[in-house]
Amino acid sequence: MNIAVVGTGYVGLVTGTCFAETGNHVTCVDIDQAKVEKMKNGIVPIFEPGLELLFERNAKQGRLHFTTDLESAIKDAEIVFLALPTPPGEDGSADLSYIMGVARDLSFIIKDYKVIIDKSTVPVGTSEMVHAELAKNLKEDLFDVVSNPEFLREGVAVNDFMKPDRVVIGTSSAKAKAAMQQLYDPFVRQGNPIIFMDERSAEMTKYAANSYLATRISYMNEIANLCEAVSANVDMVRMGMGSDSRIGKRFLFPGVGYGGSCFPKDVQALAKTAGEYNYDFKILKSVMEVNKKQKTILSQKIISYFGGDLSGKTIAIWGLAFKPNTDDIREAPALYIMNELIEAGATIKAFDPEAMENIKEMYGDKIQYADSQYDALEGADALAIITEWSVFRTPDFEKVVNALGNRAIFDGRNLYDLHKMTSLDIHYESIGRSPILMRAYSA
Repeated sequence: MNIAVVGTGYVGLVTGTCFAETGNHVTCVDIDQAKVEKMKNGIVPIFEPGLELLFERNAKQGRLHFTTDLESAIKDAEIVFLALPTPPGEDGSADLSYIMGVARDLSFIIKDYKVIIDKSTVPVGTSEMVHAELAKNLKEDLFDVVSNPEFLREGVAVNDFMKPDRVVIGTSSAKAKAAMQQLYDPFVRQGNPIIFMDERSAEMTKYAANSYLATRISYMNEIANLCEAVSANVDMVRMGMGSDSRIGKRFLFPGVGYGGSCFPKDVQALAKTAGEYNYDFKILKSVMEVNKKQKTILSQKIISYFGGDLSGKTIAIWGLAFKPNTDDIREAPALYIMNELIEAGATIKAFDPEAMENIKEMYGDKIQYADSQYDALEGADALAIITEWSVFRTPDFEKVVNALGNRAIFDGRNLYDLHKMTSLDIHYESIGRSPILMRAYSA
C-alpha cells in the first residue's frame, strides 16, 4: 500500500518505518526542513532501540521517503496518518491546532479517495472535528476519518508496533475498515486481535488505558510512602500483591513518579474531558496530585539529610530521561528533582546514557555534565538515582562509596538490595523501604 505519515516524532517515525518494513511504500512528511534533510541523509533524529536498523534498511531499499511537501506526499497515498503533537494547554486540554491545520490543508489538495487516520492521542470527538474540517472543501465520498490510537512504549516502541497486543480501530465506514484490516493483518498473524469499534470509543480507549496505568503507578507510590511510615518493605508488599492473578505484576514498582509524553498529558486531557461533560473524575484528580508530590520526594529526602541547606554541596545525578532506553525528557522526574536541589543551593553533576544533549539544550550551564556514571561522582557529596538504566544496576560499589564525600545514596528506583547496602559503610535511602542510616550528616 502507499502510505503518507504526517509528523515524524516518536509515533510518526516508528509508524512509518514499521509499515515500510512490511513492504508498504511510505512517505513521511514534516515541516522541519533541517530534520527532513537529516533523515534523507540516514540520520535518525530520535533514540529508540531497534529503529535505526529498520530505518536504514527501508530507506536503502526505497520504501521509506521523507519530504516537507504535503501535497506530493499524499498524491498517491491510499492512507494518510496524522501523527502530530497534541501538547497540553494550561487547562490540561489537548491542543489540536496542528491536527486541524493539516486537516485544513488536506481539504484543498485531496483529489481521490483516502483514509485519513488520527494516530495522535486525541480527545473524544476529534475524528468528527477532522471530518467536518475536511468536508468544508471536499465531497464526503473522497475520504473517511478513522481513529487508530497508538499503544507504543518508548524504549520498546518498535517491538510494540511489530508485535502489538491489540490494534484498536475506530470507524463507521466499511470501506475504511477493509483498508485498515489489510494494512494491519501482517502484524497480527499470531492471533492478537484487531478490535473494530466506533470512533469515539477508540479515542476513549487510549485515554482510559494510559490513565489506568498512571493510576496504578500513583497507587503504588502511595503504598510505598505508607510503607516507610509503618516500617514495612514495599518490595515484599509488591510481590505479595503481584502474585494475585487479578492484579498482576506490572506497573507496581514505586519510584519518583511517572513522566514522559503520554501519561501526564493523557491523564490531564481525560480529566479535562470529564469536566467538559460535568463529571467530577475524583480518582484522576488524586492521581495527578499524588504524582506531582512524588516527583519531588527524592529531592526532599536529600534536602532533609543535609539539614535544609545544600550550599556548597554537589549532588551526582544518575539518569535524566523519564524512563530507560529513551532520550525523552518530557515531564521527566529528574527535571523536578534537579530544580529543587538547585533552588536549595546544590551544584548538580549529571549523567545519562542518552538524554545528555536534550538536557544541555534545556539547562545550559546551570548544571555540570559528566562523561560517565563514575565521572559524575567525582567531587560529589551524594548520589541520586532517578532513571533505572541497566548500566546503573550493578555498579562498583567500592568505587561509588569511596568517591562520595558524604557516602550517601538516594535511590529513586529501588535498584539495590537492602541486605547488600547494609553491608556497606554508607547512608542509603530508597522509596517505600526503611533507610540505612550510616550516620547523620555533619558539615
